[in-house]
Parts: sequence; structure tokens; C-alpha cells
Amino acid sequence: MNKEDNTSGMGKSSVLPTELEGWNWGAFLLNLFWGIGNKTYISLLCFVPFLNMIMPFVLGIKGNEWAWQNRRWNDVEHFRRVQRSWTRIGLLIIFVVFPFFFILLFTSIMGSMKGEAYEMALSEISRNEDVIEHLGLPIEPGYFVTGSITTSGPKGEAHLSFTLEGTKEEATAAVYALKEMGTWSLEHVIVYNKERSWDFTVVSPKQK
Repeated sequence: MNKEDNTSGMGKSSVLPTELEGWNWGAFLLNLFWGIGNKTYISLLCFVPFLNMIMPFVLGIKGNEWAWQNRRWNDVEHFRRVQRSWTRIGLLIIFVVFPFFFILLFTSIMGSMKGEAYEMALSEISRNEDVIEHLGLPIEPGYFVTGSITTSGPKGEAHLSFTLEGTKEEATAAVYALKEMGTWSLEHVIVYNKERSWDFTVVSPKQK
């Protein structure tokens, strides 16, 4: 491309070279940041409710044209090189950074669910003769714990559920625990198997 043919950075007077027509992945994936970096401030519409759902697609379609109009580029290759960099960064964030933080968050949540109340319940379950007879030893808990834990100062409440597996069969544990004066206590722990139609109360209020 001759300098005379380079119309980039001239706004609407700029003519996008034919070879640059097409989808812009960097604009689609990094819409706001890409817009600021390429002086395409219409990307700020991504802050507007409802518009933020369609703007990434608009930027993907119009990105090359707008970036060519709004910034001065040395030549077509310079433009391509920069836009490829935006695409690589976008893909890195989508496929590496986001999954990493998701795994970190998931691990943190699982760690908080497997706190003192969980350990106390597991200890009681592992000593229960009825549970041992039906599941067999050793009894291993599943990795996932569902439910909720809420705390407020020295008080708290936990509703937990997790699977158990022994050498004979599997079961599910349901746990209800309270925290008073900073100390957790088990209120109700049940181990059950719906398919086999059996359940055992490991801890109940009457036992306390």
C-alpha cells in the first residue's frame, strides 16, 4: 500500500482496504478495552443495558472498519498485526484467565463448605455402626458439597449435603449444624439411600 492510498485515521473519509474486511475477534471479545485502544469509543455503549448484549456483535462486524477510520495505521500489515494481538489477548482471557479464576472460586467455595461442621459430621458418620454395616469400610465422602453456610459474628448455620461411598454401596448425608458463641454443634445428621429405601439418624436433637 502506498502512503497515498493509506486513508486510515481520516474518519468516515477512510476507505477500508478490501483485504481487511471481515470479522474482528478482538473487538468482539474485548469490546470495551479494544474500543479504547483503537479510539472507537462507540464501544462504551457496552455500558448501556440491553445494548451491551448486541454491541459485541456489532463491534465484531464493524470493528475493522471503525478501527481503520479512527486510528492512523502505517499500512495493512501493521493493522493486521495489532488486531491479531487483540485477538490473542481475548482468547487468552476467555480460555485461560476466566477458567483459572472460576477454578479458584470453585475451590474456595468447596473449601469453605468443608469446614468444621462438615468435619464434625463426617467424624460422627464414620463411627455410626448402622452406616458402617450398610456402606462398608472405608467410608469416603464425595468431593462436592452442596448447601449453604451463613455466619454472623459468633453465630452461624449450616445446611450441607454430600455423598458417601463405602465398599458395599453409596449413600447421601444431610447435615444441619448451628454455631453459637463461636462453636459449631451438630443438630441433625441423617444418612440415607433412596434407592434402597433406608435412612439412619446419626445425630438428632434428642441425643444432645
